[in-house]
Amino acid sequence: MLITMKNATKWRHFTSVVSIILLIGSLVAISVKGLNWGLDFTGGIVTEVQTNSALTSHEIDQQLDAKLGQDVSVIAAGEPGRWVLRYAIPEQGEAPDVSAALHALDDNVQVLNTSIVGPQVGQELAEQGGLALLVAILCILGYLSYRFEWRLASGSVFALAHDVIFVLGFFALTQMEFNLTVLAAVLAILGYSLNDSIIIADRIRELLMSKPDKPIEDINNEAIAATISRTMITSGTTLLTVGSLWLLGGGALEGFAIAMFIGILTGTWSSVSVGTALPELFNLNASHYKLEPVSQEP
Repeated sequence: MLITMKNATKWRHFTSVVSIILLIGSLVAISVKGLNWGLDFTGGIVTEVQTNSALTSHEIDQQLDAKLGQDVSVIAAGEPGRWVLRYAIPEQGEAPDVSAALHALDDNVQVLNTSIVGPQVGQELAEQGGLALLVAILCILGYLSYRFEWRLASGSVFALAHDVIFVLGFFALTQMEFNLTVLAAVLAILGYSLNDSIIIADRIRELLMSKPDKPIEDINNEAIAATISRTMITSGTTLLTVGSLWLLGGGALEGFAIAMFIGILTGTWSSVSVGTALPELFNLNASHYKLEPVSQEP
């Protein structure tokens, strides 16, 4: 049993080092390459068209990229032959003739509607999205400071930062479009990772109070062993759902599903490794949870 505990401690420390390396790499990717902001934040044109149902998104994408001279996002609208096209506003400020651009593929292209998201609207969405993320983080920090002693809460806070930064680093490295749906996924990842970290932190606190003489390393290992089956079942079922969205949800949900998939994996990883490493580093022990006696005046 002792050997098992020592091996578990080594694995937790090893995975924590790997997490720190990935975290640094993500920060470098964000700083060097930056995020590929979607039209939700930069402004652009959204056009819905009806074409021959035999056309594929790849054919439409290639044709529009060549005719419009820019990258065009082609998303299936749910019905055969119905597509949502998203592209940047041209320098002249006028929406291009999409039907003419697709004439070589289909003579009967119908433009159902066209809407323009101006740069000012995009800036407002970016500000509101950043404010929502900030408020969520502040609420989480307030909850953790109330729920746990700071040494134990520090692991959960670092795990949250690790998960979000890693997702942002992935999108910066791959230059996938970062839009409102991906931002919604980041907010969901915050809640998911917090839930995972709290379960382990609660168990650590209970064990510290019931076994005050036990070293914090063994307490952490025992807490992980007691919660690992629940963590794996919860993460596994959630990954199945997100994987289904990724495979069957189409282009509109691809960014959301990928961000959630990565966030769930890193959230499970960080709660077990990073979330327990900092309390050990800060020498958390049972004395930090002992209640002070209440003095009674005669």
